Amino acid sequence: MNQLFPIFVKLDQIHTLLIGGGKVALEKFQALIANDETLQLTIVAKEIVPEFKQLLEIYPHVQLYIRPFEASDIENKQLVIAATNNMELNDELRKLTSLHNILFNAADKPDLCDFYLGSIVTKGNLKVAISTNGKSPTIAKRVKELLNDLLPEEIDETLSLMSEYREQLRGDFEFKVKKLNEHTKNILRHER
Repeated sequence: MNQLFPIFVKLDQIHTLLIGGGKVALEKFQALIANDETLQLTIVAKEIVPEFKQLLEIYPHVQLYIRPFEASDIENKQLVIAATNNMELNDELRKLTSLHNILFNAADKPDLCDFYLGSIVTKGNLKVAISTNGKSPTIAKRVKELLNDLLPEEIDETLSLMSEYREQLRGDFEFKVKKLNEHTKNILRHER
């Protein structure tokens, strides 16, 4: 049973630490930056692959330290993502983050994670996150492709119109919900 509670994090309001400089770390970085280019991010890695280092030149606000991880690196961080193949380091990070109430993710180590980075479909302001409870990123990727194809490109325009309509509605919460539900009942069918 999937007991995960999906949330959307405002990456520009918290500080994230990414540990690792290989291809998996690059993938995690690309996922983060695709969701918010202004995120507060620190990267610590013993070494970094050239394509990752080159990409980081575009984002001068991202702090990069090429050195081994130090326990003080987690200070003032709210999220820590480990993209290393060093199990001892991952276990140390799990203990440190638990001790300091910091949310932790270890790439490809679901048992160590407080949260997972799911597949994401974005169409303008609409964002859909997909989780398989850490069981199969490949299935999540296929569902992402399916939703990406199914959701119309015009959905963002519809979201803007719905936001304007919602602002114009007068009445209590229950009345507004009823009106919005009536208005959106067949919305995806009309857009296709």
